[in-house]
Amino acid sequence: MVLMLRSAARSDVGLVRAGNEDSGYAGDQLLVIADGMGGHAAGELASAAAIATMSEVEPAGLADAEALERLSEAVVTTSERIADVVAANPELAGMGTTLTALAWLGGEPPRVAVLHVGDSRAYLLRDGEFRQITRDHTYVQTLIDSGRIAPAEAAYHPRRNLLMRAIDGVHPAEPDVSVREARLGDRYLVCSDGLSGYVTDDRMAELLGLKDPTAVVTALVDAALEAGAPDNVTCVVADVVAVDEATEPEAPVVVGAAGEPRNRERLPDLTFPADAQIDTRPATVVRVSTRSDTGDSGVSPIADVYHEEQRGPRRRSRLKWLLAVLGVLVILVGTLLATLTWARGQWYVGNDGGYVAIYNGVNGSLGPISLSSVEEVSTVTVDSLPDFEAMQVEATIATDSLASAQQVVQRLTERAAQCQTVPTTPGCPGTDGIDTGGDVGSSQGDGLPTLTPSASPASTPAIPPAP
Repeated sequence: MVLMLRSAARSDVGLVRAGNEDSGYAGDQLLVIADGMGGHAAGELASAAAIATMSEVEPAGLADAEALERLSEAVVTTSERIADVVAANPELAGMGTTLTALAWLGGEPPRVAVLHVGDSRAYLLRDGEFRQITRDHTYVQTLIDSGRIAPAEAAYHPRRNLLMRAIDGVHPAEPDVSVREARLGDRYLVCSDGLSGYVTDDRMAELLGLKDPTAVVTALVDAALEAGAPDNVTCVVADVVAVDEATEPEAPVVVGAAGEPRNRERLPDLTFPADAQIDTRPATVVRVSTRSDTGDSGVSPIADVYHEEQRGPRRRSRLKWLLAVLGVLVILVGTLLATLTWARGQWYVGNDGGYVAIYNGVNGSLGPISLSSVEEVSTVTVDSLPDFEAMQVEATIATDSLASAQQVVQRLTERAAQCQTVPTTPGCPGTDGIDTGGDVGSSQGDGLPTLTPSASPASTPAIPPAP
C-alpha cells in the first residue's frame, strides 16, 4: 500500500462577476488555485497560464530542496508567460494572478511541499484541528502582524483587497515555500478568497467534516454563495489515502478559467493538461477519483445533484441580485461600524467657534456622518494664543487620550496667560508674529514645543507635524 492524494474541485463565477477569473487544478500529485486579477485586463488568462505552467511540474519522488526549486522556477516561468501575453497584447497590461499550490512528494515519512503567492489560501484538517498553513500577502495582513488592527477588523478594512505580492509579469514574485509532513487521513483545502473571505473558519471546518471530498467542495461553494459572495469561488479538497501500489492514477481535473476552451484558445502557445473533463461553462463540480470507501453516502447523490444543475437554470436571477445587494449592504454597514468604533478612540484639540476645544474622534466625515464631536470647550480663545500655538490649534493637535488632550489645553492656557502678563512676548497677539529668534526645544508630551526667545530675530522655525 502507498499513500496518495484523492481530490475533488469546484469553481463558481459567484453572484456578481460576469466571468470567472479563478482557475483550479486537482490531481493525485498537485493541487493548485490561481485567482486572476485585472478584470478587463484578462485576469482569467493570467490564472489559466499559471495552471498550465504548474501542471508541468511532477513533484512526486523529488527531494525537498529539488521540489521547492522546481516549484519556484514554475512561478518565474508563469511570470514570463504572462509578460509574453501582455507583450503580444498591450491592451491586457495589468493582468496578474495569485498562486497557491500543494505538491505531493511522498517518501518516508510522506511530505507535501507548499508554495504560496498572494491571498489565496491553503488549510489543513488533521485529527479534528483546522488551521491555515499559508500567510496572506496583503496590506491588512501586515497591519495584523504589526498589531495595528485585530484580525476581526481585516474583513471590513477599506484596503483589505490590496495585494503585496502577485504574479503579473512585471514585478518579481517571491513565493513562500515550505515542506510539511503528511499523514494518512489528512485533509487539505486550497481555495480562492471568494471562499475564505465570506465563509468563517468554523464553518469551513464544519463542512470539511463531511465524508466525501466531492460533497465537501459542493457544500463549501454553496456556503459562499449563501453568504452573498460577489467574487468568484474556487476550491480544491484532497485527502491523504492509502491505495494499492498497482493502482493507476486517474487524469487530473481543471476547473474555472483554465478549464474553459475559449481561454485555452487565447493562449495557443501554452500546453494545458489533458484533464478528465473539459469545462463548457464557468462553474463545474467534478469527482477526480472514486477509489475510496464512501460507505452508504457514496458519490451518486452528489452526481445526481450535479446533473440536475446541468439541466436546469443555476439559480433565479432575482435571488442572485438580492443576495448581491444584501452582501454589499452588510459590507458597507460593517465598514461604517468599524470606522466609527475606531474614531471613538481618537482625540484632538481644535477650534470650536473661536475657542480652544477638545474633540472626540478624528477631524473628518464619512459623507453626512461626522467622525468627531466636541467633548470640552475651554475659556481660552484662539486669538489670545501666540501665533505658533494658534496655527497648531487651527490645524488640530492629535492626542491619544482625553487626559493627553486636557494637558494640551492646560499648556495652551498657560501660553495665553503669558501673553496677557507680558504682551510684548514674541509671537503673542499684537507683536510682529511668531518668535523668529528662538530655538525649538523638546516636546513636553502634549504636541507643543517650548520656544526659547532670544534677543534678535533670525529665521522662522519650521512647524513640526502634528503627532
